[in-house]
Amino acid sequence: MLSKPESASAVALAAPVATTASAADPARGRLRLGSLREAGLLLIIALLCVVMSFASPHFFTWDNFRAMLLSFSIEGIVVVGMTVLLIVGGIDLSVGSVVCFAMVVTGKLFLMGFDPWSASLIAIFCCALIGAMIGGCVTGIGLSHFIASLAFMVIVRGLCLALTQGTPQSLFTLPPEFKYIGQGTLGGIPVVILIFGFIVLISDFALRRATLLRKVFYTGSNEKAALYSGIRTGHVKFWVTVLCSAMAGVAGVIYTARFGAATPTFGVGMELNVIAAVVIGGASLKGGSGTVLGAVLGLALLSVVTSSLILLDVSPYWQDVIKGLILLGAVTVDHFMNVRKAKR
Repeated sequence: MLSKPESASAVALAAPVATTASAADPARGRLRLGSLREAGLLLIIALLCVVMSFASPHFFTWDNFRAMLLSFSIEGIVVVGMTVLLIVGGIDLSVGSVVCFAMVVTGKLFLMGFDPWSASLIAIFCCALIGAMIGGCVTGIGLSHFIASLAFMVIVRGLCLALTQGTPQSLFTLPPEFKYIGQGTLGGIPVVILIFGFIVLISDFALRRATLLRKVFYTGSNEKAALYSGIRTGHVKFWVTVLCSAMAGVAGVIYTARFGAATPTFGVGMELNVIAAVVIGGASLKGGSGTVLGAVLGLALLSVVTSSLILLDVSPYWQDVIKGLILLGAVTVDHFMNVRKAKR
């Protein structure tokens, strides 16, 4: 039982935390800032589209926009999971390997006689289990997300190669109804784009409105304060890590349906593109800020830049340089914003 001085100090400690969690509400402040960044990204994308419409007659066409949407729709599902993870203060370098693992497990089980739907569910569960192991290393052992996910990036990629003996799996016998989720259209719009749009709308709305997901912002903004205010920060970080890997698993299943194959080297470098999109979209590498819509706009910007460079016949080697400069600019802006916030 606490003595009176101890009780008084506990109340004094809890008071500012309660004020921060309710009156200040960092989640709302971060989301308002995110909305400004989203508007800025939309403006940049619009200006780039206008410039490219004059630079190339092939840019402002439905076929080109359809190709751009298809190019990042499945990867955008991974971006959604990564966004939530960065907000909570983590990072996952294993998502590219996990996407590939979902493809390999789905393909392997299908070739063993499983129906593709059951194989897909098992693959997604296995990916979520990988996220649970990463989360356990972070919350149980105390490793950083960076180190734990880096280790699992290598482990999971090795599993992909071991399960396939380094040989791509041809899955041309997949039933048409399964291939439909990756190759079909509905009303002239690819099903992949519709699935991606649905996931983005639901996740962005939930992150902005759901009280439960505010804990993600509180944990990422100030983990100690969140812990003192009663939030089980370890559980939040654990389940967000599981979510990120599960979303990568969903993307891997859709890739399997789209390509009708599982290549053990698929997804190499995907994590860099995903993290770049989320950071360009306004998420802070220090945690506490970001929106799903902003991350998707960041991915869209990278896609528009890539399409523009291809149409302008720019060497693919220089394309990576330009993308890297865009990422460097976004990280630099994030750094100065964090420095400015720390001085307040």
